[in-house]
Amino acid sequence: MTSEDPSATDGTAHAAYFSTNRLEAFSDGVFAIAITLLVLDLNVPEPDTLHDESLIAALAHQWPAYFAYLVSFLVIGIIWINHHAMCALARRVDRRTLFVNLLLLLTVSVIPFPTRLLATYLTADNSDAHTAAAIYAATMVAMGIAFSLLFLAFTRDARLLHEPVPPEALRAAMRRFSIGGLCYLATVGLAYLSPVAMLATHALLALYYCFDQLAPARRPR
Repeated sequence: MTSEDPSATDGTAHAAYFSTNRLEAFSDGVFAIAITLLVLDLNVPEPDTLHDESLIAALAHQWPAYFAYLVSFLVIGIIWINHHAMCALARRVDRRTLFVNLLLLLTVSVIPFPTRLLATYLTADNSDAHTAAAIYAATMVAMGIAFSLLFLAFTRDARLLHEPVPPEALRAAMRRFSIGGLCYLATVGLAYLSPVAMLATHALLALYYCFDQLAPARRPR
């Protein structure tokens, strides 16, 4: 569904604007698929593969898969919550915002791949563990950049928002995103020191983003 900018009064042609409903509906579908794909990598030990090992021991050996699943589930879940909060700022979106939203969904939809890669190589005794961890961290860096770009796309045109975002509130929100972004970038280096510590750091970052990073943008002026 499209419409012209309701604030236009000069009678000239204007770019098309879109309801946020379809953007949210499509995005929710991608989030749901990505978060569901994560669980497919949790394997059930077959009885003939135990080799005198108990089922509890076999399950315990798979702790990297559980750890990676939990962290990535939290990451995607928090992105979904913050994406919903960001969509609530806008009455309409333009084509640029739709394309930036696709960029975010690109990074989200690929998360199951580095999650499985990391779960497989997390405890490897060679450089493959560091490579897998670096790929995971780099994916999160790309996701953080895409989310920040989407926030800028949503807030750059005050006419499309329910309420204009005051400049000081916009700067405060971007500072919060920047802190998280720098931490994401630091985890790329941490991946070459300790893949397990890198994954634990992403768990902490997910908890950081549990707090409403968009709160300043919704404060009344």
